[in-house]
Amino acid sequence: MTTFADKRLSVTPLLALSLCLAIAGCADNGGIKPQAALQQPNTLDVGNAIRQVGAEAGWPKRAWWENYADPQLNRLVLAAVAGNPSMAMAAARVRQAQSLGEVAHAGELPTVGFEASISRKDWSNNPYYGAAGPGELTWNNTATLGLSYGLDFWGKDRNTSERALDEIHAVAADARAAQLELEGNVVRTYVHLSLQYGLLDNTKNTLEQEQRILDLAQRRLKGGIGTQMEITQAEVPLPETRRQMEALEESIVLTRNQLAALLGQGPGAGDSITRPGLDLQAAIGLPSALPAELIGRRPDISAARWRVEAAAKGIEVAKAAFYPDINLLASIGPQATGGSLLSFLSAKNLATSYGPAISLPIFEGGRLRGQLGATTAGYDLAVEHYNQLLSLALKNIADQIVTQQSLARQQKQADLSVAAAQKNVDIATRAYQRGLTNYLNVLTAQTQWLRQQQMVQQLLAQKLNSYASLTVALGGGLDSIAMPEQHDHNDNNDNRDDTAVAAAAKAGATR
Repeated sequence: MTTFADKRLSVTPLLALSLCLAIAGCADNGGIKPQAALQQPNTLDVGNAIRQVGAEAGWPKRAWWENYADPQLNRLVLAAVAGNPSMAMAAARVRQAQSLGEVAHAGELPTVGFEASISRKDWSNNPYYGAAGPGELTWNNTATLGLSYGLDFWGKDRNTSERALDEIHAVAADARAAQLELEGNVVRTYVHLSLQYGLLDNTKNTLEQEQRILDLAQRRLKGGIGTQMEITQAEVPLPETRRQMEALEESIVLTRNQLAALLGQGPGAGDSITRPGLDLQAAIGLPSALPAELIGRRPDISAARWRVEAAAKGIEVAKAAFYPDINLLASIGPQATGGSLLSFLSAKNLATSYGPAISLPIFEGGRLRGQLGATTAGYDLAVEHYNQLLSLALKNIADQIVTQQSLARQQKQADLSVAAAQKNVDIATRAYQRGLTNYLNVLTAQTQWLRQQQMVQQLLAQKLNSYASLTVALGGGLDSIAMPEQHDHNDNNDNRDDTAVAAAAKAGATR
């Protein structure tokens, strides 16, 4: 037979739950909302430089450095990706994010725990403190199997888990970005090594020509048609040219050491690196999917986009903190004081407990609003960082297109200048041999020729570097990364809270 007291006890939890839900429905977060909005890629003007190139090629191939047609470069890039510590660090960060994701997901699951305590007490002979049994030994033993499960009406645990999953995606994209940066650094350093070899060749040719001029001046003096002044003038540039050769040879060794460091090895690994044999024949071409698919191709933009999603989930977690936490608790186990060591295991000592536990913030001095405000500002920062990266990516692509087109035009003019300078050197040398001019004209023509030769080498290096920079700006041939759907988080799903409150109230009434 159910008594009035039993009915009152069964109604009390429902009243408490209804009161909590009513208070939750009145929770005020101060109207804090995000202020930033995600940039739509198709709203960005790609500019004339990109439009003029047109869709002449697809996305870069995965092993894009193979376009340089240098087997040694291919081996170096692969060795760097396999051995550079930055790659191992990036992989460790991914594993760390995955483990933290497992921790976050555990919040959505029930928790089961077991606790046991066995203690023996020797009672005092003092009549006051030893009233239970002066001078006796008793046992105080408990063993409890407990269950706890959060009902997560407001999505706090779910959003925490999803935020951790978004961070895993972001960290994985960071790892791809680190790999792409390493590949680009190896290629650019290798191009620099090639340039140093080219400049060294030019300097050696200059030294040989200067030596020939000196030999000619000495023969002219012996023949009685030259002067000591001519010999002195011919000797002046030789030490400086030798100094330039020494500086270039030093730069070659240092560049090899840098390549060895990129490989994750000691400087000795650079000793076996031979002279580069680069031969880039790839034409300028852009994929037709710019800029829409650039988000999934550029790993740094992908990472930023995933962090926007993670920040949006963080806002939901901060908002859920305004509402009560409702947990289901249950425990079962024997409990007994006194008796023998194992007497507490008898059936009569079995105790059980179960029921809901509700925790509701009532007054916290503005802490929750402060947390929500900080989380919302963090979302705005993530959005603007993503927007900035997107615009900078298009700028980088346009810059490299402009640079490559300009270098092609400069290369033509430089080739004409080299041909003219070489012709001038030949004319001045023949005139000097015939005694029609002095050595100063030969030296001037030779200096102009050297300057033009160096310019050609530098333009070639810039062309090779520009191709690498353009490829990196396009994502380096990495596979497309699946991206989250783009949502407008400015409203921040305000109606979801009211819906969740109503659903929770309905669930509580049903129970």
